[in-house]
Amino acid sequence: MPKSETGQESRLGVSYWKLWSATAISNLGDGVSMIAYPWLASAVTRSPFLIALSGVLSRLPWLIFSLPAGVITDRYDRKKIIVTMDSIRGLLTVAVAGIVFFNADSLPSLNELASLTDLKTNWALFITISIAAFLFGLAEVLRDNSAQTFMPDVVDEKHLEKANGQMWSAESLTNSFIGPPLGSLLIGVAVFLPFFFDAASFFVAAALIASIATIRKPPRDKPVSQVKRSFRAEIKEGFSWLWAHDLLRPMAIILGLLNFVGTLAGAGFILFAQEILHTNVLEFAILGTAGAIGGILGGLLAPKISRRIGSGPSLWLTLGIGPIIEVIIGLSSSWYIVWVLTAFATMTAILWNVITVSLRQSIIPSHLLGRVNSVYRFFAWGTIPIGALVAGFTMSGIEKTVNREWGLRAPTSSQQRSGFSSLSSPPPS
Repeated sequence: MPKSETGQESRLGVSYWKLWSATAISNLGDGVSMIAYPWLASAVTRSPFLIALSGVLSRLPWLIFSLPAGVITDRYDRKKIIVTMDSIRGLLTVAVAGIVFFNADSLPSLNELASLTDLKTNWALFITISIAAFLFGLAEVLRDNSAQTFMPDVVDEKHLEKANGQMWSAESLTNSFIGPPLGSLLIGVAVFLPFFFDAASFFVAAALIASIATIRKPPRDKPVSQVKRSFRAEIKEGFSWLWAHDLLRPMAIILGLLNFVGTLAGAGFILFAQEILHTNVLEFAILGTAGAIGGILGGLLAPKISRRIGSGPSLWLTLGIGPIIEVIIGLSSSWYIVWVLTAFATMTAILWNVITVSLRQSIIPSHLLGRVNSVYRFFAWGTIPIGALVAGFTMSGIEKTVNREWGLRAPTSSQQRSGFSSLSSPPPS
């Protein structure tokens, strides 16, 4: 075959790069808010339980809305769903930005937070932002499920691992490397600026997705009259397909357990970073770059590692390394050490994501992809709000029976940051 034809086959196409650009830009906004949300949460309350509760509310939609979201994804145009949900998230973020803007004078100085342990909870602001977090989570569930099922409509199956790998590298670069330092700069100027920036990124991403013209509609193996059945019947069909699959079923259950432990371990990470690691806003932002480095390396190396040692051993490598890293982080008092460990942990997590998401995209029938993917993520992500709630009780209980330091150390790792940062920092998929 001529070189020109080979080069043409290796290209991912204009549609993919529009999707890639939209993802990179929206994740830049997420990286900025990754700094803003947890610091806002810690300025509103110093209660470990309430910090964890905010994470419960933002992730609860994955438990209660994942399955209906799968049916919606299969019934309607996935591109339009993504555009609509990004627009809604942009509007919600504008609302949060406005709330923070009008309450900025009542919040403590960011530099005072590390020494404040008895700050009185601002209930009005906490309840308002918690409601926004829940609504944001509903939009995120539908958007993310549609986005994962959208990739096979943009690139050929043989390019899925490459496309997903490059996508996660872009996410890591903008979300964890560029975004957090930019967020610390913006929040240092004014506490509300990161939220307006995040909102703008959603609107730009929505416009880019809307401009994608060369999208193939998902083929339907059944007549439309048979496809449009009750939600319950369609959910059952997706559930039955996944449960009968000998590979995807245990993978979904394993990931659910991992995300439960990861959320349990990290539900108080912002307090751990402030009071145990003694990080200021800038150092917390630098700590976030560890995930970027690991994510970029993971996205670029995952397809090569998968080919070199095999998909199975690659996944076992991820499972074996994670618990060891978590224990060391929980016992550490140095954010430098946490940075190194986080980078390595993130690299292995991206390795898991590239392999498993590409596998699902390639083996699940297109007309079932939205529903089966939502059932998979119901098991995988539905445990997150449960883990966050258990973490809140655990931290509060240890704080009262032992001391506050071990209340923050005992369950803490870096896999899942707490509070409102959970709006923008998804766990393994």
